[in-house]
This record gives sequence, C-alpha cells and structure tokens, in this order.
Amino acid sequence: MDVNVSSKAVGSQIFWGEIAPCEHLAQFYEHDGVLLDTLTGFIGGGLNAGESTIVIATPGHLRALRNRLVAANVDLVSAVREDRYLTLDAETALSMFMVGDWPDDRLFANLVAGLIGRARAEDRSVRAFGEMVALLWEKGQAAATVRLEYLWSQFCKSHSFSLFCAYPKAGFTKDPSQSLAEICAAHTRVI
Repeated sequence: MDVNVSSKAVGSQIFWGEIAPCEHLAQFYEHDGVLLDTLTGFIGGGLNAGESTIVIATPGHLRALRNRLVAANVDLVSAVREDRYLTLDAETALSMFMVGDWPDDRLFANLVAGLIGRARAEDRSVRAFGEMVALLWEKGQAAATVRLEYLWSQFCKSHSFSLFCAYPKAGFTKDPSQSLAEICAAHTRVI
C-alpha cells in the first residue's frame, strides 16, 4: 500500500515540477478525493519548493486540504506566517467582485492583485487555486463562468503565476458543450 502512495506522490511531484509560471490548468473530477489528491500535490509541492500559494475554495475543501498538508508534513505554520499560504472562502471571494450575476473586471483585479502582491513578497513564485468558477458553473451561470476564466487567464499572463481551477463533473447536468469548449480553451492544460 505504501508503494502506491509513494508512486502517486512521485508522479504528482514530477507533473507539478513541469508547470510553467503562467500555466492555467483545469481539472474535471468526479469525487472530492480526486480533487484533493491533485490539489495537495499542487499546493504542497509549491510550499515545499519555497513558493507562495493562494487557495480560494469552499470551506470543506479548505479544511480537507489543510488536514492533508499537515499529514504530509508541510510546514503550514511557517507558510502562513510568511504569507506563502493564503486562503479565502470561494463564496466570500465571489461576493467581493460579482455585480449582480457578472464579474466586475476592476473589482476582480483589485482582489487578485492584493493576493498576488502579498504572495509575491521576496520575489517568490506563486501558485493559485480557484474554485469560484465551479460555484458559478454549478449555479448555471455559464457565461459568467467563461468570463471569469477569461479574467483569470489575462491576470495569469500579465502577473506570471500558475493557476489551477477545478470543476466537479456533477455540475454538468445540462448540455454545456459550447461553454465547456470555451472553458477548455481558456486553459493551457486540462486534467
């Protein structure tokens, strides 16, 4: 059993070691465990490499990630103290830049610039995870989801950081083919 865990960890480290500073990745997953495995590799790998990380997720995913990182012996105490592990509730984040059912470009840029600025201290590389798009998608706000992905992509390119988004497959209940194609097109890699 330990061999399988080690193999997964090594594979994850190799994959996350290959990402470019302005990669924008998306994962479509069926179970939270799959997302959390990937997210633990992405965030834990960044923290262990001395990078800064930003996690904008649901409270349940924030708790589960924290538990997994602690279990993996990632030094979260130091990371939090050094502003290398920044977390924010995804619904709270949405409330900071959504105007009605649409993301406001300026408010979004203010929120993300503030987080990136804190994380970038001492010229550190930054990895960010955002679950806000999944929440919009789940609410049936396909156009707003695509727009938010576009805003993230533009910010990612102009501020050179790695970005990881995730969507539960359960959120795809209608025929989302056009929006799904646009979402995939907004990313550099899809998992």
